[in-house]
Amino acid sequence: SSQNLSEEFAEAARQLKKEAPRIQFGKIDVTHQHDLRKEFNIRESPTVKFFVDGSREDPIDCKGVRQASAFITWVKRRTGPSTVLINSTDQAEAIIHADNLAVIGFFKELHNDSVEVFCETARDVPEMPFGMTTSKDVCANYGIQKNTLVVFKKGKPVHNEVLEDGRQNKLDLTRLIKTFTLDLVTEYNLETSVKIFDVPVENHILLFTPTNSETFNVIYENYKSAAAEFRGKIMFVLVDTNETRNGRIFEYFRIREVDVPAVRILNLTSDAKYKMPADEVTVENLKEFCQSYLNGKAKLHLSSEEIPEDWDKMPVKVLVGKNFNRIVF
Repeated sequence: SSQNLSEEFAEAARQLKKEAPRIQFGKIDVTHQHDLRKEFNIRESPTVKFFVDGSREDPIDCKGVRQASAFITWVKRRTGPSTVLINSTDQAEAIIHADNLAVIGFFKELHNDSVEVFCETARDVPEMPFGMTTSKDVCANYGIQKNTLVVFKKGKPVHNEVLEDGRQNKLDLTRLIKTFTLDLVTEYNLETSVKIFDVPVENHILLFTPTNSETFNVIYENYKSAAAEFRGKIMFVLVDTNETRNGRIFEYFRIREVDVPAVRILNLTSDAKYKMPADEVTVENLKEFCQSYLNGKAKLHLSSEEIPEDWDKMPVKVLVGKNFNRIVF
């Protein structure tokens, strides 16, 4: 909420006053300051912008940061180095075990495109520590031979991404890394919904199924297998159809009891919905559906009401999506 963010923002200001007195914090009530709202194109509140070197032009947007600690890290990484330079395995281990998640970049040299993209990504993901190394010993210790980004969770490597010069961009890496703040498959509920939308992945796949059905375990394992392959590209969400509080989502996707288990893909930017053509929730079918969607070959799903029984009883016919084409054209 706006109130909550305001408190975290104030807490960050208090802490940074001692550490970095040159950084000033201010807040503006945009309901009264119409000119400022227009000048800085504020569409939603709260919005946090960072002004550099006293310039009003092109402030940097601080998106998705909600905790005071993350604000502090975000600001520090904007005003100083965004990653810690690691010179020894002990130092690497200390960073890897300090937090639930850590990201380490292993590089052959410090000056190339990949290092730049890695450092830029670190600025945008203040929720976790970033370190990088060019030490041969450290690379050998983790069995790394190429320029590689490794995500560690609870001290263990959970993802290796080989970085090739000019191939990766900051947004792709940011998306990938931020997905590790969630489980491979996230069950939708009031608490997780905020986190789901915080991760900048615009493609969401949703599995609608009762979690207490006999087939649930098999379906869920299949869903998880597919999720591992599309991490960072498509976010996998589970919706329990037995949970009455999820009613609004069923309505939005027009899911009825006879449809489950059902699989849909939603593009958050265009609001376009896609229905998995196959009925069986197998790894094969899920992968095919996701791949065809990413390749731009999936068919748009225009959810339609069922054709009413008495649709042609009256002079004015009742049209729904399913009979529209046939009757009109």
